[in-house]
Amino acid sequence: MNKGKKSITGRRLAGEIRQYKKDALLSPMFTIFCVILEILIPYLTASIIDKGISVGNMNHVTRIGLLMIAMALLAAVCGIMAGRFSARASTGFACNLRQAMFENIQTFSFSNIDKFSTAGLVTRLTTDVTNIQNAFQMILMMCTRAPVTLIVALFMAFSINARLSMIFLGVMAVLIIALATLIPKAMRYFKQMFKKYDAVNGVVKENVGAIRVVKAFVREDYEDQKFKNAAGDLFSNSVNAEKIISLNMPIMMLSVYTCILLISWFGARMIVSETGLTTGELTSLLSYVMNILMSLMMLSMVFVMITQSAAAAQRIEEVLNERAEIVTPENAVMHVADGSIDFDHVSFSYNRKSGSPVLSDINLHIRPGETIGILGGTGSSKSSLVNLISRLYDVTEGSVRVGGVDVRSYDIDVLRGEVSVVLQKNVLFSGTILDNLRWGNENATEEQCREACRLACADEFIERLPNGYNTYIERGGTNVSGGQKQRLCIARALLGEPKVLILDDSTSAVDTATDARIREAMRTHIPGTTKIIIAQRISSVQDADRVLVLDEGRISAFDTPNNLLATNPIYQEVFNSQTGNGSGDFDEAAMKDSHHQKGGERA
Repeated sequence: MNKGKKSITGRRLAGEIRQYKKDALLSPMFTIFCVILEILIPYLTASIIDKGISVGNMNHVTRIGLLMIAMALLAAVCGIMAGRFSARASTGFACNLRQAMFENIQTFSFSNIDKFSTAGLVTRLTTDVTNIQNAFQMILMMCTRAPVTLIVALFMAFSINARLSMIFLGVMAVLIIALATLIPKAMRYFKQMFKKYDAVNGVVKENVGAIRVVKAFVREDYEDQKFKNAAGDLFSNSVNAEKIISLNMPIMMLSVYTCILLISWFGARMIVSETGLTTGELTSLLSYVMNILMSLMMLSMVFVMITQSAAAAQRIEEVLNERAEIVTPENAVMHVADGSIDFDHVSFSYNRKSGSPVLSDINLHIRPGETIGILGGTGSSKSSLVNLISRLYDVTEGSVRVGGVDVRSYDIDVLRGEVSVVLQKNVLFSGTILDNLRWGNENATEEQCREACRLACADEFIERLPNGYNTYIERGGTNVSGGQKQRLCIARALLGEPKVLILDDSTSAVDTATDARIREAMRTHIPGTTKIIIAQRISSVQDADRVLVLDEGRISAFDTPNNLLATNPIYQEVFNSQTGNGSGDFDEAAMKDSHHQKGGERA
């Protein structure tokens, strides 16, 4: 990271201190007072020895002794206040950072989220912020204490005896060279640690999220070994860094003892020869040895922590500076007229710069209230197509219009309120069934929730539960079956009374009879809503007005099921594979009769 980036990072992160600026200023102030009082105590000790004990003046000893006690108590109070304010400022800063990151993550589009791994975001919100918090607290405490101690102690030492104090400068130079050699080596390991943390978090998240699969396939030992490998990498990386940092203390103590020996030797000779040094002054100089060299050690540790946290700061900055690629435009359209959908020469690629398009030259017109089925093989980009309608992604070329207006012109909340999507991966949140349903409409009454569940055929299992609609759903919906979860998600989408309802393979876990009842309920009770059904089963789209067949991101056909059965080889292949051996959900005659009946109704 270059200097410009570092300064930008510092300003960006410093902006999150906000309401804790007062605490961040008070902590160094109290630290300075504490240091000054502590540094004056050795000076007063010299006065007691030279002007009190040596000449037998007990009044002087008592007076200066009481003053030293008062200064020590005041220094302790200042130290406590400095610690209190630094703790409040650092924890508040960390809280603001986490809140700012989380709020920004909520604005991300799918393409933004694709840039960060889930484990990486978790590490940034936890470990990285903790490192920044610790570094900030160190800055408030040590970055004030160490320089002030160093400057004041050197001043006091030189004021006592300048010639003898030159020893400090010589030892300090050697110590600085040694630390400057060690710290860069340690930093290389510290910068690698964050990726190791990501790996550990990734293994834990994957294992806990898929624990049922792990146990079903008896793969506990394999997962244990995978975690052991990730944790082992982190351990070895940490040990290598700490081995280098651990040399800091021996070098520091060697410097301290060297100073003590040299000052004692030369100081004793000066006292004996009576060349301008007293016993009390020598005692003070020996006290300042610890003050000066320990302040250097504190500075070295602060430098280590700041350098270590610089990588964390950069990772946090990446999240904070990430701007949502999909935003509400100025003068946004606030009303969706109807459920008509138009794709006009649409192409889409997940990687705009270098990725090959997953959808190419898509042209469609869907009328309001139509029921559209979408079929295609795995990887034919069915989900990618419907994600463009609710603007979960933006098109790379062309335009998508809903209600006759380009989706990029709508207020995002308005558009997604009118285009409800039941995603392929169904997600429920911890809370009651009613709590989950009201994600679709937070103001929905219990009666409206019951009606939506009736349309989604979810009422039949909810009413059998001991607590009915107040049954608690575990995180991720682990205490309901896949089919029950799908029906609850459909009901949740219906509560929003959308103009467009998209079911992305959302009935795959329910039986065909229930699937048929859900489709019939939607056909008769929400006829004005445009319904798009992505399915793998022919039976799920047999009563659709038209079916879109996708093949490798291109439109293979878009027609009624009967016409497709007669003309489209992909549709024929799917139909025959599911019904040709008599094991399908319906027969061709039944499907034709169904469409003749619908044709009569529309006529």
